[in-house]
Amino acid sequence: MTDERLPQLRASDADRDRVVEILRDALAEGRLDMAEFDERFDATHQARTYGELEKITADLPVAAQPAQPLSLRKDPASGEAVTVWSERIREDAKGSTTGIAVMGGFERKGRWTIGRRFTALCLMGGGELDLREADFAGSEVHIDVFAVMGGVNVIVPPGVEVEMRGLGIMGGFDSEEDGIPGHPGAPRVIVSGVALMGGVGVERKLPKDEERRLKAERKEERRRLKEERRGRRELD
Repeated sequence: MTDERLPQLRASDADRDRVVEILRDALAEGRLDMAEFDERFDATHQARTYGELEKITADLPVAAQPAQPLSLRKDPASGEAVTVWSERIREDAKGSTTGIAVMGGFERKGRWTIGRRFTALCLMGGGELDLREADFAGSEVHIDVFAVMGGVNVIVPPGVEVEMRGLGIMGGFDSEEDGIPGHPGAPRVIVSGVALMGGVGVERKLPKDEERRLKAERKEERRRLKEERRGRRELD
């Protein structure tokens, strides 16, 4: 494996924990203020690759070696926690296949099953497909969007590969998540169709339970750090 490919390797939970420790030290030393810490803390838990983690700490020294920035270029740790996708891909299920919005809207969210092919029709309206807690009727799902003066937003969880094949006419298909490799066993989502004076977007978000966990963790971390800083001031 060449050095150029290493930043694209998937980061593990242990790698993210290591970055959080460096951010804590930087906050305690006054290198970061609380707002910067919060921003980088969130970015750390959303990072997928070593390259993304390196950017978060590029301007910070490692505590043990103050003159040298952090480098995470190493083989990925074994035992990385991943979603058990086999439990969410249901080959025997039909699932939901259609969403229609005419001067209005539709949404699919929470625990639902998306069919192998889902067609979204939007005329001066919009729809949202939230796949973070969804089951999939196959390992490859096609979402066909036909939008006129409207659009569709697709939300996918980490690990799902997305491919955009749509055509935008005085509109657009967001391709920011296009081509990012998926996790082993994760489904693949192909978004295609036509958007006329409208748009189709794809965004990647953590599941809601994970977002709540991270929010609580950040709150506890801020409380602990404030207590540590208060204790240091008392000692000084």
